Amino acid sequence: MAPRYQAIKQHIVHNIQLGDWLPDSQVPSENQLASQFSVSRMTARRALTELTESGILERNQGQGTFVARQLPTGAALEILNIADEIAARGNQHRAEVLLLAPCTLSPLQAKALNLEVGDTAFFSRIIHFENDIPIQLEERTVNPHRVPQYLAQDFSAQSPNAYLRAHVPLSEADHWIEAITPTTEQAQWLAIEPGQPCLKISRRTFDPHKQVVNFAVLYHPGNRYQLGSHHNFEQRSL
Repeated sequence: MAPRYQAIKQHIVHNIQLGDWLPDSQVPSENQLASQFSVSRMTARRALTELTESGILERNQGQGTFVARQLPTGAALEILNIADEIAARGNQHRAEVLLLAPCTLSPLQAKALNLEVGDTAFFSRIIHFENDIPIQLEERTVNPHRVPQYLAQDFSAQSPNAYLRAHVPLSEADHWIEAITPTTEQAQWLAIEPGQPCLKISRRTFDPHKQVVNFAVLYHPGNRYQLGSHHNFEQRSL
């Protein structure tokens, strides 16, 4: 059984991700959480402290604890494993595989993979959850010549990102980032309203021989995710 402080953390994050507790809103106090979960005040304090240290909450001396204004953040120009991102925030990741099958390349997919329209490739569609809240819809088209065993994998246990990085050396990547309105089907998969904006990240990766390994399109609910990065220019000349 998970420690009680983890249950408190999951309860808080769940309410934030559902939109019930908005940025700058005050969360229950240590005493209130201790009473609600039948734990000691020290246990409740640990949950609030860890969420504060991870940037999800902010504590103001003498005023209480509040939902931070900053949403969970992924690196804009790094290729990160969504499962690792979620774990780094102290949360639970799980994946639901909607589709894993061969596909006939459309003009867009063929251009992205540098293959011919009508060629056969591999396709996966996966929903990634953070504490049982959909955080990413991943649609990935894979070059079968570079990753021949892709369709034989269990991507509910290991993410495609982790599998590809372990089996195919990657040397370069292209990124495109845009705000979109999801389709009705995409909104259903992400458990959002059809008109709610999403962050769309399109990415293709290359091996050291300049061959395209895969083309991934990642959709994030706009109210649950943001991109950010930190750059150190001290070692660079301008």
